[in-house]
Amino acid sequence: MASVVNTYARAFADVVEANRLDPALTMAETQQLAALVRESRELRKVWDSPSIPADQKRAVLDAIVKRAAISRPVRNFVAVIIDKGRTRFLGQIVEQFAQELNQRLGLAEAEITTSRELTSEERKALEADLTRATGKKIHARYLQDRSLLGGAVARVGSTVYDGSVKGQLERMRQLLAISS
Repeated sequence: MASVVNTYARAFADVVEANRLDPALTMAETQQLAALVRESRELRKVWDSPSIPADQKRAVLDAIVKRAAISRPVRNFVAVIIDKGRTRFLGQIVEQFAQELNQRLGLAEAEITTSRELTSEERKALEADLTRATGKKIHARYLQDRSLLGGAVARVGSTVYDGSVKGQLERMRQLLAISS
């Protein structure tokens, strides 16, 4: 399964690069279609059914594409997935595609959790610090968790940068427990 997901994700990232498509728009459109499939049981049944001909499945896709104003390259990408009977992997393929595209563009997705809402200046400074630490341009999503007490916790890929007061207190507790 992982090889199927990676193969389609890399291939579509190649298409985006070769045709100089807008990466952000292309990613948003693929995520929009993946969300639609995830949320619609009926659509999944139609696209996963071996008894429904591929041309009818593509007709459903074309109706969705027209209504949602999805670009032709994204439509063709999903059509290939339908034709190859891989629609059950669409969500995973789109996630891997986003990671592949971000890697090629030198971007990193970050989830930053703080105890309070940050000002735009604080966000810029935090993102600049993460850019220096990772060597990649950061695209951040912000969350709040008052239990952090202060500071921030940033997740970039599988790496966690914990600068929260709660994290510092936990590290001090562990050090005290070791030295006792």
